[in-house]
Amino acid sequence: MLKAVRAIILDDDKILVMHRNKFGREYDILIGGGVEIGETPEQALHREIKEEVGVSIADPRMVFIERAGAPYGDQLVFLCRYVSGEINMDKTTNEFMINLLGFNTYKPVWRSFKEFETANFRSPSLQRAIVEGIKHGFPIRPIDITNT
Repeated sequence: MLKAVRAIILDDDKILVMHRNKFGREYDILIGGGVEIGETPEQALHREIKEEVGVSIADPRMVFIERAGAPYGDQLVFLCRYVSGEINMDKTTNEFMINLLGFNTYKPVWRSFKEFETANFRSPSLQRAIVEGIKHGFPIRPIDITNT
């Protein structure tokens, strides 16, 4: 089964998301991607964050699991504390190269919590769980939010 990691990166009253314009359809997703063979989820999380946004995080803790089915697999969602750095997408990534084409773009952006609540987000159940976590605290142990 495929596995992917996603990062909830918070800083003050903002969350870092990847804004997609996929052939005219615009939405936000969390930073992250697939776990490669031989990687732990935590290693994949740090690699994906470095590649996609180049910021430093600390204290990653898995808070949600979303079973997205084929072709996406299990999404392991980690709460992360932003430490430092400016958004800077690695120029060797597929996302950066795809951006050069101009019609299927990736753009990392900080959204205020208020903006995030009403944003067009790829997974409504994950969006609801994140909003609930921001308002009332995130779970201590990971919870499965599939079909919630």
